[in-house]
Amino acid sequence: MTINHATAAEKFNKDFDRTTWHDETLWWVRQKRDRAAFSIPEWEKLRDTASQIKHNVLSNLDTYLVEFEKNAQKNGITVHWAADAHEHNEIILSILKKQGVTQIVKSKSMLTEECHLNPYLAENGVEVVDTDLGERIVQLADEPPSHIVLPCIHWKKEEIGVLFHKHLGTPEGCADPTLLTHAARENLREKFLTRRVAITGVNFAVAETGEFVVCTNEGNADMGAHLADVHIACMGIEKIIPQRAHLGVFLRLLARSATGQPITTYSSHFAKPRAGQEMHLVLVDNGRTTQLGREEFRNSLKCIRCGACMNTCPVYRRSGGHSYHNAVAGPIGSILAPNLDMTKNADLPFASTLCGSCSNVCPVKINIHEQLYEWRQVLTKSGHSPTAKTLGMKAMAAVLSNPSVYRLSGKMGRLALANVPFVVNNSLNPWYKQREMPEPPKESFGEWYKKNRG
Repeated sequence: MTINHATAAEKFNKDFDRTTWHDETLWWVRQKRDRAAFSIPEWEKLRDTASQIKHNVLSNLDTYLVEFEKNAQKNGITVHWAADAHEHNEIILSILKKQGVTQIVKSKSMLTEECHLNPYLAENGVEVVDTDLGERIVQLADEPPSHIVLPCIHWKKEEIGVLFHKHLGTPEGCADPTLLTHAARENLREKFLTRRVAITGVNFAVAETGEFVVCTNEGNADMGAHLADVHIACMGIEKIIPQRAHLGVFLRLLARSATGQPITTYSSHFAKPRAGQEMHLVLVDNGRTTQLGREEFRNSLKCIRCGACMNTCPVYRRSGGHSYHNAVAGPIGSILAPNLDMTKNADLPFASTLCGSCSNVCPVKINIHEQLYEWRQVLTKSGHSPTAKTLGMKAMAAVLSNPSVYRLSGKMGRLALANVPFVVNNSLNPWYKQREMPEPPKESFGEWYKKNRG
């Protein structure tokens, strides 16, 4: 059963120290992003250019996908098409069965998280080892990642030490990040050397050349892909860019927006399988063409999965990634998730202050806060918002649209706060759960203005 965002966030907030630490850590990453971005004078030009390139892609997606498939096949890559998550998972399993493989390595791929590939393969007797360090930590903890770039941002080094002692045999009480990283590296090295199949994600795919690019900071995607007999890359259909020349724009934006680096440590180009290797690429729709057909939401498909909107979002920072109950959390996830299932994800567009900070930092200029507001309208009109919220909004509309009722309501509210504060200062008032209610003014602004300015 899915716990809604508000309930999950309330649970996360019970650990005050963790919530504060989570908030401050992500804001530190946001500040790194600002320093990296504003160190280059053409930053806004890069954002404009990237947004225009992506607009062109979304307007001609069918053409670019066909061009990419033709060139990839010419390079010797086997291209598969998956309509949804289930078909994607079935394709992967069929390749593994053909190879007679029951153990694989996988680098970070938010698409495979979206498709729930790991549990699907586990149910079918295949062991998947995630090789990104953050992903490996949450995998050992039997959790999904809480952030698309920083999967274990909600874990502290002391907790990781306990986890590694249990699973990797590190010394008890060891919380040294360097020693823990070396332990993970030593454990994973054997996996890289013995697994015949490696799965990676795709950051960008070039229609012009049929190649795809995978960006990592740890080199784990390269280790997996270069040592394996079979490389399977999984890609959402929106990851296309028209030409190789456009990569320079996106690679300069991606790492600066994600972690404040000038560029990712490894930006690896895969154009064709090496001699004796098989290379498969799975192109996945899974609701993307539906989103493409929704004019007010299609810009969300420009997303390059940098996570900048999460790092700046005051709601995400203080509610944790798991409160969004989806592979992609935060502001962008709150736009993408209702497209997949309105009923299950109707709570997410309301998990926002609509402050616009997400749109301000987005490297491809997605109007995130406007789309969140638009989703609220769509969900409410289609009956997916909670009954209490719908009735509350209707009551507010009635009050705010009638000046006499508005003035009377204000006066009654001030009287209630002054004389019977328990009416609002109780657990039934969500505002009161986290804040002290303000001292009521003696008069409204309108009354004050009329008396003093006439």
